Amino acid sequence: MGELKLLDCTLRDGGYINDWNFGHNNLISIYERLIDSDVDYIELGFLDDRRPFDIDRSIMPDTDCMEKIYGSVDKKGKIVFGMIDYGTCSIDHIKPASESYIDGIRVIYKKHLRVEALDFCRQLKELGYIVFSQLVSVTSYTDEEMLDLIRLANEAKPDAVSMVDTYGLMHQNNLMHFIDLLDKNLDPDIALGYHGHNNFQMGYANCIAMLDYKTDRTMLVDGTLYGMGKSAGNAPLELIAMHMNQKYGKNYQIPQMLEAIDVNIMNFCQPSTWGYNLFFYLSASNDCHPNYVADLMNKKTLSIKSINELLSRLEGEKKLLYDKKYMEDLYREYQSHDIDDSDAIKRLSERFDLLSSDIFEYEGDHEHNVDGLSVQKNILVIGPGSSVSTEREKLEAFIEKTREADGDENLEIIAINYIPSEIPVDMLFISNSKRYLQMSSALARLISTDSTDTRIQIIATSNVTSKRIDFDYTLNYSSLIDEEADIIDNSFIMLLKALVKAGVKKVNVAGFDGYSEDKLNFINPDMEYTFIKDRTEELNQYAKDKLSELSSDIEVNFVTTSLYTK
Repeated sequence: MGELKLLDCTLRDGGYINDWNFGHNNLISIYERLIDSDVDYIELGFLDDRRPFDIDRSIMPDTDCMEKIYGSVDKKGKIVFGMIDYGTCSIDHIKPASESYIDGIRVIYKKHLRVEALDFCRQLKELGYIVFSQLVSVTSYTDEEMLDLIRLANEAKPDAVSMVDTYGLMHQNNLMHFIDLLDKNLDPDIALGYHGHNNFQMGYANCIAMLDYKTDRTMLVDGTLYGMGKSAGNAPLELIAMHMNQKYGKNYQIPQMLEAIDVNIMNFCQPSTWGYNLFFYLSASNDCHPNYVADLMNKKTLSIKSINELLSRLEGEKKLLYDKKYMEDLYREYQSHDIDDSDAIKRLSERFDLLSSDIFEYEGDHEHNVDGLSVQKNILVIGPGSSVSTEREKLEAFIEKTREADGDENLEIIAINYIPSEIPVDMLFISNSKRYLQMSSALARLISTDSTDTRIQIIATSNVTSKRIDFDYTLNYSSLIDEEADIIDNSFIMLLKALVKAGVKKVNVAGFDGYSEDKLNFINPDMEYTFIKDRTEELNQYAKDKLSELSSDIEVNFVTTSLYTK
């Protein structure tokens, strides 16, 4: 039995959904998770010299652009490809493989261009690339045309020949016919591949049949995360990987694929939907009621890995008999991760210069040090509300006035669960695992470019874990949540409680707008919660009540407009 290989083409084929405009952070994040998933081959995008370079898009005019987009990522030995639709990228735009970030190039072509395309494949081989030859619309080939294609391939010797079921028309009878024809006549050193589309929902089933074919040659199948692709989409990568793990002893890391789906791919699912549903995949794979999945995903606080771990804790009849309180208890227990955070609280107090003094004077809203005695720094907490953008001038004026009065070193700016592009921050408070995953790649790059003295300091609650970044302060999650609330882990209230524990008496806040039924509630639309519109009054009232409770311990001054003050 020959080797079996799995190739991901999300960043190339999935680009038909969004004109390849994934955004640079998404491109890097998806790529990094695919590397960590141990998939055999990764296709990074189209090479098309008709398109200008755009760092946010996975379609680019030459091989140099691959380095510009992905060059910061360690490939960890993975083989990565670009794709050329024959005739759309001149050989002049292709550097030798020894000078290129990518290792291979896949060439797709229609059957009437097979002579020229196979010669192009030969030229790419001479440049040192691994070359895959992709037969567009394989179902249109007659046996005679296929035999002629095989003759040309045996002369050009690409590393693989793949059947592309462009319109998703294949069933297993005609798939097996083409496999037999190719396997019996193609040079045995050339791998045989299959790229399925899901118009008849046969992509996954055909991949299973392809992998089960008995041959000594290498066989490979393509997939995309969540089946992302135009129309009915492609064979889902995570399903193929699951099958190959179970039947062929592979060790693909499916949780990494699911993280990429949840954090990156789902952003593009609306309005251009395709294929099956992640909710039902998770519920089916965990033998549980789909409402449990909906509850956990609607929280938008958990990674897919964490959701899977939580669902695996469901027991007995409870798995299929939905019980909301049962899940809430499991969620609270899972998130707890109790730790001793006394040292972190002490260090935060020291950072904020909380030394006692009875000698103050005031100018406007600002408290000043007298006779060299140390008092509390000014603290500005920035949330993800849209007012950070709409009231930017007001916010910047406040910051400028504060710095003029007390100096740059006496203002600490803390952002909650996101990195503002509008305002440089000193600290980042992270209490939400999913938000952390969404920004982890950008945060790691940001920290790596800053010096030790100037880099962002990270305050994280103990439910958030990281393998890539060391947190500066880790706070006990259980001590900051509100167990009596419907949403127990409101990040704004959690940070205020943490500041109170650190002895802070006054804080300025911006971007905590409250929730509205008729407008976007977040500066980034991707951060919107689906359940908010039906619960705005309840959520706003909760925040008002908690602010009132905390008012005896900490004064909260709103710099931007907020429904919490009305």
